[in-house]
Amino acid sequence: MADGGATGQGLRDLIVFGEDWGAHPSSTQHLIRHLAPGRRVVWVNSIGLRRPQLSAADLGRALAKLRRAVMGGGAAAAAREPAPFPLVNALAIPMAEGALGRAANRLLIGRAVRGAAAAAGLRRPVVWASLPSAVPALGALGESAVVYYCCDDFGALAGVDHAPALRMEAELARRADLILASSPLLAGRFAPAKTHLLPHGVDFARFATPAPRAADMPEGGPVAGFYGTLAPWLDLGLVAAVARLLPHWRFLLIGHPATDLSPLQGLANILLPGSRPHAALPAYAQHWTAGIIPFVDNAQIRASNPLKLREYLAAGRPVVSTTFPALRPYRALVAEVEGPAAFAAALQATFGDPPGAAAARRAAVAEESWAARAADAAALIDRLP
Repeated sequence: MADGGATGQGLRDLIVFGEDWGAHPSSTQHLIRHLAPGRRVVWVNSIGLRRPQLSAADLGRALAKLRRAVMGGGAAAAAREPAPFPLVNALAIPMAEGALGRAANRLLIGRAVRGAAAAAGLRRPVVWASLPSAVPALGALGESAVVYYCCDDFGALAGVDHAPALRMEAELARRADLILASSPLLAGRFAPAKTHLLPHGVDFARFATPAPRAADMPEGGPVAGFYGTLAPWLDLGLVAAVARLLPHWRFLLIGHPATDLSPLQGLANILLPGSRPHAALPAYAQHWTAGIIPFVDNAQIRASNPLKLREYLAAGRPVVSTTFPALRPYRALVAEVEGPAAFAAALQATFGDPPGAAAARRAAVAEESWAARAADAAALIDRLP
């Protein structure tokens, strides 16, 4: 084991504040998975960025959090991918800004995390915060430095209390010794002297290695495919309009529904199979006619750097997308369109995919692996004082 406690040398131990481990394949999970070998790591599951409402859904989430904090598990947790390091389910008051609430969170989170860190043998760890809700615990964990990994615009992100999240983010940015931002737009918001661009990577081997066709992939005609949460940032009206223009195409939308799907009702060529494990996605992405990214244009999307873009390219199939800034480095490889007619025409044009196009798409992202991104991050983290 490397000496993570040695100041300015060796591999630094990490306390990671991220989303719930295994809930979805986030950039934080990809990076920490590659950073973890040779380090002592403790992962703190999500501390909410929204005050709970009096709803059945929020009550269920709160009870699940309480069960995991008290019992260390639960049915949902058991179904997730096992973590290669200890997980902490800390009790906390979501988005508490008052002095009493912050003090309570500092006590609750600090006690839970310090206990796990001591048990795992962490020494002078670096705190890696992917969420501003880590702020109340800073200074209570024996940390030697703080890294803010910024992947989202918390002033526009769906499902977040924007104003308090931005206030917490501002404090986190002030206290951070290093800021890693996933897009130029996000990087431009912070002090240049301590901010570095860290674009998302791709599990290139997983998506480029030939995979057998998924058993439930539609047969007998062209397929436009998407995977990811079916969320408000998807332009479902656009998808429905294109589906009407191309009745001979099937539109396979893989993912958990988290928004109103009524725009898709009554369209027999739209297929909603639900979620699939991340490891299963190449069996779809390598075999559909084209991958689609039908995003709306809003502040959240303009700040985003979607993982699926590089995964689609690594899979080698044509990609048709609406416009957003993260496409810029790949514009020669992606059909970037606006409106139903142009989107439909671009899909039809994929039938003429030229020889060598799939290889060019893969080559464009072959050096952008998560291992390479993690190495870039490690070079910055491990020289912190």
